[in-house]
Amino acid sequence: MLVHEIMTAPVVTVRRTATIRQAVRLLYEQEITAAPVVERPGRMVGIVSEMDLLRGEFETDPRAFLRPEALPTGRPPALVEEVMTPRVATVGDAADVMDLLDLMITTGVKSVPVVRDDDLVGIVSRRDLMGLLVQGDERIRDDVLAALRDCADTAAFGAAVRSGVVELYGPGDERAARIAEMVVRTVPGVAGVVFPEGLVS
Repeated sequence: MLVHEIMTAPVVTVRRTATIRQAVRLLYEQEITAAPVVERPGRMVGIVSEMDLLRGEFETDPRAFLRPEALPTGRPPALVEEVMTPRVATVGDAADVMDLLDLMITTGVKSVPVVRDDDLVGIVSRRDLMGLLVQGDERIRDDVLAALRDCADTAAFGAAVRSGVVELYGPGDERAARIAEMVVRTVPGVAGVVFPEGLVS
C-alpha cells in the first residue's frame, strides 16, 4: 500500500504569521492534532501541534500552591512561527506505508506531511492508520474482489477475509497466484495474504 492511497488531502494548513489563538481554533474545529505551517500554498516551513500551541497559554493558579508563584517574565509567544517545529519529518506520496510507519515509530510523531517534489500534497496521522485496521472484513473483501477483477490475470480468483487477512482461492497457476497476492496487498486494510494449502508451493 502506498502513502498517497491513505493520505488526507487537501491538507489543513496554518500560516506562519497566524496568531496562536487562530491556530488553536483551527485545530480544535478541524479535530486534528497538528497542521503543517506554510508561508504560501504548498510551501511548508514547519509543523505545529496541539502541545506547541498550548505551551504558554495558561498561567499558574496561585490557589494550587501554598505560596504565590513568581510572576512570569518575558512576553509569551504570540505567533505560530514562534512555537512551530521548523524541521519536519516528511514522506513521499509514492512511499510504502510500512516506511511511513517506521518513521512514526522511530521519531514518535503523530502526523507526517506528504510531499511530492517538495510540494505539500497531503498528511497522514496515526488515526488514518488506525482507520485502516478498523475497516470491516466485508468492506475489505469487496475492495479485494474489485482489485482482482481489474487485472486479467487475477479476475478468476475469489477471496475470503478474516480479521483483515485475505485467503485467496480459485483456478490459476503459481504465477497468477503471485500476481494476485501483489494486487491484494495494495488494498487498504489488508493485514496479510494466505492461500489454501497446495495452491502455491
